[in-house]
Amino acid sequence: MLTQLSINNYALINHLSIDFSSGLSIITGETGAGKSILLGALGLVLGNRADLSSLKDTSNKCVVEAKVAISNYQLQDFFKEVDLDYEAETIIRREILPSGKSRAFVNDTPVTLTVLNELRAKLIDVHSQHQTIQLSDTNFQFSIIDALAKNKERIESYKRGYSQLNNLKKEHAQLEAKQLEANQQYDYNLHLFKELEAANIQVDEQQILEEKLEILNNIEEIKSNLSEAIGITNTEEIGIQSLLSTLENRLTKIASFSREYQEISERITSVKIEIDDIVAELETANELVDFNPNEAEEINDRLQLLYNLQQKHQAHSNQELIKIFEELSNKVAQVATADELIEQKQNEIILVIEKLDKVASLISSARNHATPKLTKELQVLLMDLGMENARFSINITPTDTYHSNGKDALEFLFSANKGGNFGALKKVASGGELSRIMLTVKKVLSANTQLPTIIFDEIDTGVSGEVSNKIAAIMQQMSNDLQVIAITHLPQIAAKGSHHYKVYKEEINGVTTTNLKQLSTDERIIEIAEMLSGKDISETALTHAKELLR
Repeated sequence: MLTQLSINNYALINHLSIDFSSGLSIITGETGAGKSILLGALGLVLGNRADLSSLKDTSNKCVVEAKVAISNYQLQDFFKEVDLDYEAETIIRREILPSGKSRAFVNDTPVTLTVLNELRAKLIDVHSQHQTIQLSDTNFQFSIIDALAKNKERIESYKRGYSQLNNLKKEHAQLEAKQLEANQQYDYNLHLFKELEAANIQVDEQQILEEKLEILNNIEEIKSNLSEAIGITNTEEIGIQSLLSTLENRLTKIASFSREYQEISERITSVKIEIDDIVAELETANELVDFNPNEAEEINDRLQLLYNLQQKHQAHSNQELIKIFEELSNKVAQVATADELIEQKQNEIILVIEKLDKVASLISSARNHATPKLTKELQVLLMDLGMENARFSINITPTDTYHSNGKDALEFLFSANKGGNFGALKKVASGGELSRIMLTVKKVLSANTQLPTIIFDEIDTGVSGEVSNKIAAIMQQMSNDLQVIAITHLPQIAAKGSHHYKVYKEEINGVTTTNLKQLSTDERIIEIAEMLSGKDISETALTHAKELLR
């Protein structure tokens, strides 16, 4: 419920702050007084686009703020979803800076216009004659029927399944596309895979082979140096081993004379042991060094294969070749398992369709059950509004097509005249008739679903007399369940409001300004009398005004 609207520096408004209450609130004023400005400001704070023309004084910013009581709207999940702090009295603020930049806030948290528009749909429904085009929208027509059919939970369940079905179909199509692509490249990928599989590449193989080849290519030099090294170590009398043995004997003889000699002797013994090990390894290495032309050729061939494969696959190492081999393995395997995956996905789709069809059937059944009641209610209400011969023909037909709200096709037809042919609303109903139809629709919706605050902008245009009394009565009935604000030119409707506001212009220091004030009982009498007889208020008009208010 809208509890307060504050407007600063907007159009013809310098500063305005007005409180609103529950029930039926009436706004009246002369043509051109600024009622559209109020709606423009409200639209601005709820997400309409803005520009510098909205500023009364282009050197200062424009600020419009709305306070809305939302405790009965169950919006906690929505606020959590859009990452906003939930407050039972939520404050929405919109600012337009002199630079033209626009900012929006909900409870002092910056928000985008997208979020603001989503919130708007849950809080305030501004209805004017131009919005009767909604009546011809199939989704809106379904929403009317579903409200009476109590289909909310069923449709929410259906929508979850519908979303799941679309996702599964998308995944199924992607699998089929991948399979087609894989099939087209299968032979080539299989050839590459088998080539790498036959190569049996090992991660460190290239480095080991390159080292072996380096040894084989330098075998004579290696053999010569190893033989010479062995000779230096084990030649009698002058070899390193012989000399170390002599040195060890000498020091062993004096080791017992002091700790220092003992330590030197032990170190010489350690050196001798290390030299003995080195000589043994040199001798082993020397024995193993043997030039084998066949081995060199085999290594050369193997290395050339690795180099060729790396060049072919634009790889820089065996590790990269192994990774490519694994990728090719997956591609080849995909073709082998694709049919199985596609069948599995198809089975998932079948299961979801079975569940979806059951929910769609329940939705359709509830709609068919509610349609006669809706037709009767609308026709009775329209009869009270002077459309005695109004008739509706609502046909719901099951289809094989999955829509976002079920599987039904809908014909929502209307005839305004007795014996007239049924046709689409926008073709057979006049503007005034559409306004009255929309009012009856909102009345039905208000009794069967939780509507937000609703604002009727001169929906009574083109009617008078007893019909205007009926319109006012319908608005009063609606205001028992929700906040209703009606902008009107009819005194019969103005008199039915629980609260009455007047839009007026005044000139301050040569500047025209729009203002809004709540009227007292005496002020209401004068305002309604003026609506009845014009500026020159007669005693008869005053009496009539008092009677209307009673």
